[in-house]
Amino acid sequence: MADPRGFLKVRERELPKSRPVEVRLRDWKDTYAQRQEGQPFLKEQAGRCMDCGIPFCHQGCPLGNLIPEWNDLVRTDQWADAIERLHATNNFPEFTGRVCPAPCETSCVLGINQPAVTIKNIEVSIIDEAFERGLVAPQVPQRLTGSTVAVVGSGPAGLAAAQQLTRAGHTVVVYERDDAIGGLLRYGIPDFKLEKEHIERRLEQMEAEGTRFRPGVAIGTDITWDALRRRFDAVVVATGATVPRDLPVPGRELDGVHYAMDFLTPSNKAVAGQPVEGAPHAEGKHVIVIGGGDTGSDCVGTSLRQGAASVTTLAIGKKPPTERPAHQPWPTDPILFEVSSSHEEGGERSFLASTVEFVGDEDGHVRSLTVAETEYLEDGRRVPKPGTERQIPADLVLIAMGFTGPETPELVQQTGAETTGRGLVRRGDDYASSLPGVFVAGDAGRGQSLIVWAIAEGRAAAAAVDAYLQGSTELPAPVGPRTVALRG
Repeated sequence: MADPRGFLKVRERELPKSRPVEVRLRDWKDTYAQRQEGQPFLKEQAGRCMDCGIPFCHQGCPLGNLIPEWNDLVRTDQWADAIERLHATNNFPEFTGRVCPAPCETSCVLGINQPAVTIKNIEVSIIDEAFERGLVAPQVPQRLTGSTVAVVGSGPAGLAAAQQLTRAGHTVVVYERDDAIGGLLRYGIPDFKLEKEHIERRLEQMEAEGTRFRPGVAIGTDITWDALRRRFDAVVVATGATVPRDLPVPGRELDGVHYAMDFLTPSNKAVAGQPVEGAPHAEGKHVIVIGGGDTGSDCVGTSLRQGAASVTTLAIGKKPPTERPAHQPWPTDPILFEVSSSHEEGGERSFLASTVEFVGDEDGHVRSLTVAETEYLEDGRRVPKPGTERQIPADLVLIAMGFTGPETPELVQQTGAETTGRGLVRRGDDYASSLPGVFVAGDAGRGQSLIVWAIAEGRAAAAAVDAYLQGSTELPAPVGPRTVALRG
């Protein structure tokens, strides 16, 4: 059991030290210093876990991670057991431990009157230590079922579904239209948040288990959806929600105004050593990032590393509070003001900023933004307040306002698949689409969400596919397709 006085002995929350800003801006490596098992605070932080009778951290995590169990195993130096309990619910803790916003921590019971347990850091320390000690081995199925499954999309939902189905004995092929496996893990998240070696070593495990990967194949063009359905016994659509939300204001067509992914993807490819030509670059430019979420933060850190003259983030809404508001009580996941590692590195943040117009020069390149103060109307709409306009210099504008849904035209045209009013692929309670044998997991069916939800849905969809192929399943299904995160 947990140390019953652990949270009383160690009341302070402590995280690993990040590398100095002036050092990490010179490279693309992990923001944090090398994690080591010998970190003096790690076991103490794990000991702060209260091993609650009702662990609300389970409620905050859609994967149902067994957090109190592996916290205590870390405290007592039982690393092999810790990774076994961690892997029991999460295929890829090296990803969630780095890029998940950790809704489990806002549900931590200790967080009622103390800083929450450092769940996310303990999680990533377990998986890193497990890889170092050789505790992560392929789980090759004992028998093959003879059934074949195609997974379209290699983000966290697709990879989780593929690994679960491979381990169940099915022959699984993962198709990815990009030249490398990983989806947004590969080309959307910068290396300073997720170094790509973490993807590679997990893919090695999956290949050893029997999963087959086919990068550079676009389903719908290279292979039609109908042909894919004929070739495989089941198909999992895990293409993500990659259609960016636009900002249709005057001047949108100017050169230098780009979607965030048109900036982040070539940057990631360049960091990987691939030749990149004609891509937007921030060196020496005044950069404006429109959108204050994780993608916007990634644009900030990338721009600073590329040598931007200045970086300004514009958020249309109010600045969130630093403390949990009364209408978002524990254990809900509150909306709070967050300072990411990229924000620590530089740049300015402006709230209640509504973009009115992109202003260009005679050559058709953006040179400034007209921005006004945001006004809230009675019906909740947010509009520019007349008379508050101002100009902000801009040589490069990055629109990071989130995503509206998946790219589904080929799927709909070639198969007649049903979609929702939001453009998502419609699915039933068992993750099945309107097409026989075709299932939908992750953002393609849910809409833009968190990596932890993508993995949870990938695992649950795999259970549905296994039941469809075998008549029953022993695979876990942690969430239903309509499960909604607890939030105020």
